[in-house]
Amino acid sequence: MQFIEMTGKTLFSLDIDGGPSVEELEAAGVNEESIVRVNRQGDIEVRRRDRWDVIGGLLGGFEERIRAATGLDWV
Repeated sequence: MQFIEMTGKTLFSLDIDGGPSVEELEAAGVNEESIVRVNRQGDIEVRRRDRWDVIGGLLGGFEERIRAATGLDWV
């Protein structure tokens, strides 16, 4: 499965409709220093000490916006 990894700060700054709000992400334990990743299906995962947890998802047309906002590609 391919992902784009970023910090919580970067995720907070993305203007992506159809996804969780900053407040919802924070309630799931994401902060600016968190490591998060998004897969091509739109699942958002946060890195915990010993695992990755799915905490939400993105809908529709997010692929190019994430690539543009982060400068990263799917790996």
